[in-house]
Amino acid sequence: MAAFEEQARLRLRSHRNMKTIIFGMASAIPFVLFFLVVKPLHAGSCCGGGTAGALLLPKSAQWLFAASGDLEKYSGYFDRDGKYLNDPPRSDLRQYRAQGGVAVRLASRWQAALASGYVFNSNRYTGLVSKTHGPADSVLSLTYETFDNMRCVWRVRQWADLTPAVYLASQLTLPTGVSPYDNVQSSFDITGRGFYRIEGKVIVEKTVYPFTLALTALYGTHFARPVNRDYGLFVEPYRKRLGDRFTGIATLSYTYFTESMAGLTIGATYTYLHEADATINGYVDKTTGFERHLFGASLAWATPERELVYSVSYNPALHESGLQKNFPATHVVSIGVNYVLR
Repeated sequence: MAAFEEQARLRLRSHRNMKTIIFGMASAIPFVLFFLVVKPLHAGSCCGGGTAGALLLPKSAQWLFAASGDLEKYSGYFDRDGKYLNDPPRSDLRQYRAQGGVAVRLASRWQAALASGYVFNSNRYTGLVSKTHGPADSVLSLTYETFDNMRCVWRVRQWADLTPAVYLASQLTLPTGVSPYDNVQSSFDITGRGFYRIEGKVIVEKTVYPFTLALTALYGTHFARPVNRDYGLFVEPYRKRLGDRFTGIATLSYTYFTESMAGLTIGATYTYLHEADATINGYVDKTTGFERHLFGASLAWATPERELVYSVSYNPALHESGLQKNFPATHVVSIGVNYVLR
C-alpha cells in the first residue's frame, strides 16, 4: 500500500503542470453554480431587487426562475507560490456555460433552490485541439430567513432602521458533471469535480436606498470517495477527499430608479476563495489546494414590478502575483435573467 501511495503521489506530480492550467475547468462549475445560487449582487433581495446571479426569493415571492450564460477565457495561471505564468504560445482555452435554476417558497421564512447547467469546452493547448461538452455539477440549497418584514429603508430615522436582513442556509453540491474519475481522456473533458460537498452559509444584507451592502460567508467540506480511475486509466483503488473550502463575498451596489420605479443597479464585488489541500488515503496532496481573490462589476435592470431582472457582469483576469495560488487567471462575462412569480 505504501508503494501505491507513493505511486499515486508521483502520478499527481506528473500531471501538475496540465492540472494547474486546467484546474479551473474542473472546479469552475461548482464555483460558478455557487454564485448562481447565493450571490446577492443586487438592490436588496428581500425587497424584490437582485440580479440573475442570485437564486434568492424576494419576501413576497413564491417562485423564482433563473437562466444565465457565461463565457470564460483563460489567460495564464498562478503557481502554488502565487507567481503568475503565461500560457504556452498559441494557446486558446475557453469554456461556455449555460445555467438554469429554480427557487420555491416552502413557508413564510423557508425557501429551497436547485441549480445546474451544461458546459462546452473549447481548447487549443501545446498542439492539442479539443472540443467537449457535458453536464455541470448541481447545487441544492435550503435557506431560512431570520426576519418577517422587509429590511429595506429609504431613510434612517432610528437605530432599528439599520437592522439587516440575515439569511441562514445550507447547500449540497451534487457531482452530476464529468470528473477526472470518469471515462475521460484529459483535463479538457472535465465539466465537474466528482465530489459531494456540503456547506453552511450566512448572508447579511442591508439596503438604505439607493445603496445596498451585502456580505456572504460560506464554509464547506467534501465527502471522501473511492477512486479506481484517473483520467481514463484504471488504478489501484484509493480514497480521496478534497480540502475544506471557505468563501467570503462583499458587494456594494447603487440603484437608480426611473419615474416608473424601474431600477438600474450598478454593483462591485470582491470575493475571497480558499480550498485546503486534498488527501489521498489520509496523506496530504500538496498539488491540489488553491486560493483566489476575485473582483467584479455588474449591471442589472429590474422592471417596476421587480418580476423581471436582466443582468450582465464581468470579472477580469488580473495578473498581479499573489492574487491567486494554484488557479488559472480567467476573464468571465455573464448575462442572465430572473423571473419572479408572486
